[in-house]
Amino acid sequence: MYKNNSREPQPNHLEILKNNSEIDSNHKFVKTQTEQQLAFILSNFLQYGVLIANVVVLWGGILYLIEHGSETAQYQIFQGTSAELRSPISIINTVLSGSSTGIIQLGLLILVAIPVLRVIISFLTFLWTREFVYVIITALVLCSLGYGLIGAY
Repeated sequence: MYKNNSREPQPNHLEILKNNSEIDSNHKFVKTQTEQQLAFILSNFLQYGVLIANVVVLWGGILYLIEHGSETAQYQIFQGTSAELRSPISIINTVLSGSSTGIIQLGLLILVAIPVLRVIISFLTFLWTREFVYVIITALVLCSLGYGLIGAY
């Protein structure tokens, strides 16, 4: 192997690329500190968000069973969700009035909002780090999510 006699520091086993990602000597990608922090934040956000949503749904379910547990279910006629449980603002108003079905719907709303918020956080992070390819990709994903959520009305 070629031996370098100069006193200049040589990169040991890492090549630093233009976009600050790194490749080690085995040609495997190594995450930078910023990427590791973002991955840690997003994984914790998803983990605790789903946990919170499950606790809210469980709490609403327990309250619902306490209120309506002895009633007989009527499955002959389909009854959809009432109008007061179809928009986020009315769900919050229903929860504030103490409705157990409103609490269940709030838990489901939180569960749906978590991935949307993750995409928003990713979009802002990519915008802040000036990785414009990922900004465009996450913007397209955000537009698709927005169209899907708004198009439901």
